[in-house]
Amino acid sequence: MSSRTFPRQVSITSDHGSTEKFDEPQVLAHPPPTIPKAAPLSILPLSSITRSLAITSISSSPLLLGPSLAIMSRLAHSTSPLLSPDTNLFLRYFLKRTFYRQFCAGENALEVKHTADSLKSIGFKGVILGYAKEVVMDETQTASLSSCSDTNSETAEACIRNEIIPWANGTLETVRMTAPGDFVALKFTGAGSQALYDLSNQRDPSPPLREAIDSVCNLAAERGVRLLFDAEQQAVQAGIDAWTLGYMRKYNKPSPSNNGKAVIYGTYQAYLKATPSVLASHLATARQDGFTLGVKLVRGAYLGSDPRHLIYDTKAQTDAAYNGIAESLALRCYNSILKPASGESEGKYPGVNVVLAGHNHTSVRRIQSLRTSQAQQGLPQTELVYAQLQGMADEVSCELVQAGMVEEGEGMKVDVDVPKAYKYLVWGTTGECMKYLLRRAQENRDAVERTLEGRNAMAAELWRRMKSAIRLGP
Repeated sequence: MSSRTFPRQVSITSDHGSTEKFDEPQVLAHPPPTIPKAAPLSILPLSSITRSLAITSISSSPLLLGPSLAIMSRLAHSTSPLLSPDTNLFLRYFLKRTFYRQFCAGENALEVKHTADSLKSIGFKGVILGYAKEVVMDETQTASLSSCSDTNSETAEACIRNEIIPWANGTLETVRMTAPGDFVALKFTGAGSQALYDLSNQRDPSPPLREAIDSVCNLAAERGVRLLFDAEQQAVQAGIDAWTLGYMRKYNKPSPSNNGKAVIYGTYQAYLKATPSVLASHLATARQDGFTLGVKLVRGAYLGSDPRHLIYDTKAQTDAAYNGIAESLALRCYNSILKPASGESEGKYPGVNVVLAGHNHTSVRRIQSLRTSQAQQGLPQTELVYAQLQGMADEVSCELVQAGMVEEGEGMKVDVDVPKAYKYLVWGTTGECMKYLLRRAQENRDAVERTLEGRNAMAAELWRRMKSAIRLGP
């Protein structure tokens, strides 16, 4: 048994209703896993290193970041053809070779495949691909929404023709672009005004939208692709949660075809004060209804638009919530952060599959250390992968990739855990991706310390390569 863990007996109810007892490791400290001797960032091409260094240098400079954000916001929200990257060829050329290439997968299937293959060739286990089109609203716009079906038939047909069908076709194309084992990230708001109205009023999806969503889910299940239903603004999040549970009931029931693995995943934002209780409620529903709960855990991406009083007051509180939830999911055991819902006992934990999405080195190393301890003790492990955004936190992603290479190189020992690292990217035209690119820039503004860490890591890697090239050092 690992010297840094003490066991305690817990009872876990399996996916099929049986109860098993095992010693659950109580991890008292979480030292980072052994860092591979090779520099983790050595797996990246030089062009990626230099581009990342340039972008993180801008993002970490107060003098440059403010004007850059203002320009990107103008481009993301302007209706002028002159300011649209899809019609202004000079603007498109510049963005396509800088910010777009850093964060996005491509504009068509061929470009997306090239990007995904490049990532897998250097050791990533797969990709999480999303279609860039989305709608972002404020509370006033949400309140003024109306249902297409409540208006005349011509308007309803226009909603279907101009909003739902293009979204469905784009999402289906996204599923077709991905390989078995990959993920597709799906934003309901991209389906337009009817989806926004239904979600904001917590109504079931309209029949045309329900048909579109089912077509996406069915294709994903057939192809062995998993779907991540993205979290969005709080104005529509309760509706998204209800839809997500409904589709989990339908597609996440254990069967011979899915081997007990989830097809549908919901997204849970750790910076929201209500997330532990919401997730506990969903865990209880999954156990009661007999399906695997798919969980994508993130810190949060809508700090600029979500009501501030719903969010933890400090970063330390968000970190504690994220780490506590991640540990609970990895161990399938409730704790002081993620407590069982009312009426649930601590020993009744459903089957869960997890995408641990995060850029915090400490949090990732903490869970990987815990999973290594589990593997060394022969304990059951949650199906779990790690995910970082393309173009961000490469020092975190590449460390996981290098660790996986080392473990696989040792012959797939039973007592080791091979981390599975994925990259999240979106595809679409340069113009369609502008709102996504703006959010990435805003995230860098809100996480200056992390951005500085990324910049310094890229600078150190570039210096290491320069020294190696002129034979001044290893």
